[in-house]
Amino acid sequence: MRDAADSLASTIEDTDGLLLVVTGAGVSSASGIPTFRGRDPGAVWKVSDTELATWEYFQRDPVGQWKWYLDRFRAVDSARPNPAHDALVELERWQTNRGADFLLVTQNIDTLHEEAGSSKLIKVHGTSDRLRCTRPGCNRAAPAGSLARRRTDIDAFRSDPGPETLPRCPECRQLLRAHVLFFDEYYQEHHDYRFDEVLAAGDATDLLLFVGTSFSVGITDLLLQAATRRRVPVFSIDPGGSQAPRFFRVTAVEQPAETVLPAIVDRLTR
Repeated sequence: MRDAADSLASTIEDTDGLLLVVTGAGVSSASGIPTFRGRDPGAVWKVSDTELATWEYFQRDPVGQWKWYLDRFRAVDSARPNPAHDALVELERWQTNRGADFLLVTQNIDTLHEEAGSSKLIKVHGTSDRLRCTRPGCNRAAPAGSLARRRTDIDAFRSDPGPETLPRCPECRQLLRAHVLFFDEYYQEHHDYRFDEVLAAGDATDLLLFVGTSFSVGITDLLLQAATRRRVPVFSIDPGGSQAPRFFRVTAVEQPAETVLPAIVDRLTR
């Protein structure tokens, strides 16, 4: 592990421009949150149907989708940041202290990066701590509106799930939904996803680092294409090796994020 950490740390140290870090579910697995398409037995899409996380399914069965998301929220709410999250905070601090740019883009909806202290952060798939209204034109609806989940009454639904107890918007009384990107939606559908900023970062980065991602969503492919066009170094930290398509040149660091990221920070700051 020390060799892998030293090699990546040296590359980071030699890069004066933007360091773009993209995290997936693997960065939170050590916190007890199952991955989605990972190799662990509890990976979400090994035990659930991706149809559950669609706008079409919400319209057809809002009770069913709300029950599924509350199960997800329960796992997310009980989790705490692990050493990988803490190390990324330190990496951000080290990078900015030397006058270089840093951006962390996460595909995760959990709040562990924020809880650890990351500030230069984009949550490109939304966030579990907010909800939004489903009525077009409502101040709490897309493309810019949302509200804090903790300020929303969902206890009645938890106690007695059904159409009558579904969480509703405090302004217009229409149904609320999770403030996340569904599989049948587009990144541009809500300003909070900051999709244009992510694309701009991909076109400006001098080093692209993926952490714990399966490379199975659109944003990872777009960023890989941008890095390939610009011929910038691309690394992937994953104990199972990089899952990126073979035609992209990605250097794999086959170690758990919660061990190799602290080692990298230690190497940079010693």
